[in-house]
Amino acid sequence: MSVAILTDSNSGITMADAEKLGVHVIPMPLYINDKLYFEDLTLSQEQFYEFLEAGAAVHTSMPAPGDVMDMWDKLLAEYDEIVHIPMSSGLSSACENEIILARDEKYEGRVFVVDNQRISVTMKQSVIDAKALADKGFSGKEIAETLYETGLDASIYITVATMEYLKKGGRVTAAAAGIATILNIKPVLQIQGGKLDQFTKPRGMKAAKKDMKAAIRMDLDGRFAKFLKENKMGLYIAYTKDKEAAEAFAEELKAEFPEISGDIMIDPLSLSVSCHIGPGALAVAASRIIDENDIVK
Repeated sequence: MSVAILTDSNSGITMADAEKLGVHVIPMPLYINDKLYFEDLTLSQEQFYEFLEAGAAVHTSMPAPGDVMDMWDKLLAEYDEIVHIPMSSGLSSACENEIILARDEKYEGRVFVVDNQRISVTMKQSVIDAKALADKGFSGKEIAETLYETGLDASIYITVATMEYLKKGGRVTAAAAGIATILNIKPVLQIQGGKLDQFTKPRGMKAAKKDMKAAIRMDLDGRFAKFLKENKMGLYIAYTKDKEAAEAFAEELKAEFPEISGDIMIDPLSLSVSCHIGPGALAVAASRIIDENDIVK
């Protein structure tokens, strides 16, 4: 039984990454000044930030159902099954749409759409885990059920450099954004279970990073303690535009969390997320790493 692993570019997996990993990616569509672009296909990170900082009108969108089904048909000509890992349903309705498409008799029992409540680097870890399980011969159903059951074993904490894009998106009022700017507040937001919530309101980036490290420490010592003891936890950094800041933060994390044995993955945030938070954002994440011993029977 051969199983293809499919995701979308909200995972941060580029076309080049996908080829190296042996997985498949649907590029997310974005409209910029009413023109349609596809992440990493017709729009690079560099081009995106040029548009964004020039004040272009940027709107996210969902993959067209026809494009999704075309990808499924292409993969099913080569593979027996597909495990499709989209962006969390808590952050986009694309996941629910794809679950409905997979109920069609043409795909039922062959395409497994997994809503495991992930985005960005934690979503990428799910893709890597799924590919490893597929290579070991597990079925699409087994992989999908395992990803679903373990999906909440991850956390993301993110801070923004500017309130401008949260204000533009209506996520904060103009008055709140103005006060935050005056007070140099760098809010830390939390993503768990597909929901984006405010976590703390530190003043300055240094304090924001301190809060994020404290939050990860709390998770590692608390709800992730069992997985940490089993050496099955990973640490990750995601960023918008400023890679040097992300690399410097990675060095801080290595010193802060020596018990994490693996490398810290550093990836740019997907453009669908970046357009809502702007350049200079920084995130730290932790995720359980699953293997064949975690398979749901």
